[in-house]
Amino acid sequence: MDARTGAKAWSRLLTGSFPAFVLLQGSLYAAYGTESPFLPSFLGERGLSASEIGVVLAAGTLIRLAAGPVAGHLADRYDATRAVLGCAAFAAGVISFAYLLGYGFWPLLAASVLHASAIAALAPLADALTLTAAEQEGTFSYGWVRGAGSAAFVLGTLASGLLVARAGIASIIVSSGVLFLVMALATSRVPAASPREPQASLGLDGVRELLAMAPFRRMLIVAALVIGSHALNDGFAVILWRGAGIGPSTISLLWSESVASEVFVFVLAGPWLLSRASTAQAAMLAAGVSVLRWSVLASTASVPVLAVIQLSHGLTFALLHLANMRLIVRTVPPHVAATAQTLYGTLGLGVASAVLTGLGGLLYGRLGAGAFWVMAALCALALPLTVGLGRKAGKSGATPVPPT
Repeated sequence: MDARTGAKAWSRLLTGSFPAFVLLQGSLYAAYGTESPFLPSFLGERGLSASEIGVVLAAGTLIRLAAGPVAGHLADRYDATRAVLGCAAFAAGVISFAYLLGYGFWPLLAASVLHASAIAALAPLADALTLTAAEQEGTFSYGWVRGAGSAAFVLGTLASGLLVARAGIASIIVSSGVLFLVMALATSRVPAASPREPQASLGLDGVRELLAMAPFRRMLIVAALVIGSHALNDGFAVILWRGAGIGPSTISLLWSESVASEVFVFVLAGPWLLSRASTAQAAMLAAGVSVLRWSVLASTASVPVLAVIQLSHGLTFALLHLANMRLIVRTVPPHVAATAQTLYGTLGLGVASAVLTGLGGLLYGRLGAGAFWVMAALCALALPLTVGLGRKAGKSGATPVPPT
């Protein structure tokens, strides 16, 4: 590529919707990164006991699992993905400030439930719009935008620590609320999905249509097994490492290393790999590397070994997520695209992570590091299922596409 061609490519990239999508996903994940690490502490300072904090957080999770598919259905039913996303982001920003008015269990529980309802479909609907624009414009990759979101999450987490130190823990509520409002503004700047003809297969019929698609069903199961297995790592790896005598600064570096690898795969390695491998091959690689990753964590807490294996996070999570996004784009009919995204977020990710987090606590309590052998076994179970991800859609109503 000569200089003139490169300059034209950059011009098309920067004058298209790419900057708006970076702002959209960046503000979303920065809001998550700002709020999520310190929210339990905020609830504690507002008078909640440890058990009450658990109930409030669990209630939010349950509401998100229910509200996400509802928002996806509304987006598909009225062909209004951008409008539903914008309204939800605005509501999330406004409702965030309700936390500041709450003291005690019931007011904070109400704030948590309302906030969870608003944020439930933000990531799936943002992904749906991003994927559509990336396919239509052809000037950027979905992974570039999602990678920017992961980087923004890290920056938000770092910024929240500084804010709490200087302005108190309530600052995370203000900053996350503002970021959700920025997301609502960014939503108005991204292109809406192309208008389509009304379809009858919506609501429960749309869910049945999606679940009748063998590749989509397999994708949900593979995601539940492989991405769901990360729940044990998220909840108990730090506990395991601290018990092995690894210091906080080293743990922070190990954790940052995994996030850096996630950004690298989203932005560079993932799109490159998916241009050369099928969806099934990418999913098989992610599942296989996950088996290796959890086997290593079950076997050793050696820092040099952990430093190497943490680099695999980009393959075990980001690559599989990119492959799943490509499968949705290529096999799911446009009239149920938003529903597909929210089902993926709810069943493939949310329910699986919630179940395996609870199960992981029981397993870790009994087996310690050996609990990671169970996660490795789950990923091994996913390996044969990845083969079916390359098949054409059947009776789903989707337009057949070449195997991916």
